[in-house]
Amino acid sequence: MLIVLKAIQLVLYIALLALAGQGLLYALAGPKRDTNFFYRLLQVVSKPFTAPMRWLTPAKVADHHVPIVTFFLLLVAYAVVTFEIVNLCVQSHMEGCQ
Repeated sequence: MLIVLKAIQLVLYIALLALAGQGLLYALAGPKRDTNFFYRLLQVVSKPFTAPMRWLTPAKVADHHVPIVTFFLLLVAYAVVTFEIVNLCVQSHMEGCQ
């Protein structure tokens, strides 16, 4: 079970870093960000998470706000998975949690 939780945590971590990098490049690159190779690469990495979020959010939510909503939802999921890993380690008396 610990390996599954660690794998989920890793996938969430990669998605969070991609969204954070995309946000940083959004601020730094300005209006030419759509032609930036790294911005487009980070969009591709985060798309499996932002596309379902676009489907779940109401139409009133603007398209440029969807990555922000996705980031905070993934942050909450990351915190929950981390808490579950700690809880599992405490229950198993830290066996295999090093």
